[in-house]
Amino acid sequence: MLLVEDEPAVRLGVRLALERAGHRVLEAPTAGEAWPLLKEAEAVILDWVLPDEPGTRLLERMRQGPYPTLPVLMLTARGEVRDRVEGLSRGADDYLAKPFATEELLARLEALLRRAGRRRLLKRGPLLLDLERREATLEGRPLPLSRREFALLAFLAERPGRVYTREELLEAVWGQDYLGTPRTVDQHILQLREKLREDPRAPRFLETVRGVGYRFREGA
Repeated sequence: MLLVEDEPAVRLGVRLALERAGHRVLEAPTAGEAWPLLKEAEAVILDWVLPDEPGTRLLERMRQGPYPTLPVLMLTARGEVRDRVEGLSRGADDYLAKPFATEELLARLEALLRRAGRRRLLKRGPLLLDLERREATLEGRPLPLSRREFALLAFLAERPGRVYTREELLEAVWGQDYLGTPRTVDQHILQLREKLREDPRAPRFLETVRGVGYRFREGA
């Protein structure tokens, strides 16, 4: 996901919301910095007003050049009907006026990706998770994960570096009504490590934080 926004506070808030939703986020404060990143983006969140050129001009270059179908959600403080019409006529797929709720931004973005037939993929080094199909591969080879194993791995991989207690993981992955014990988490972590071919003394992905719980390694 490419976020093109020059206001640092807005960029930070949107980036954090996107990352919590499982998206890998690239950032650019200008159109010039955004252009070379487009080739890596599954979609673009584009601000209308940028320091070097209008977002609509960048959008036109995308549509006339190598990115005619890349999904684009345009952000702007210009909320008049004529402004929305202009943004859409320049090639935007959707339009969101500032200020906006991050929940609406995420919902519109997911709708864009569905319409474009794009799959949500989460890549962590040699590990690739297809969040729509609930499939995982390691170095290109499929991983035979159960539904719960995939859910646990995806939950941690979406939030690298953050430590979760066993109780927090039980609630997030198994649900509040689950009657099992924290040992259930330990068992699933063990099974995941075996399938990921982890060395527990030097894990690539799943780290034990002694006395607390588990986390997915940052930079994995």
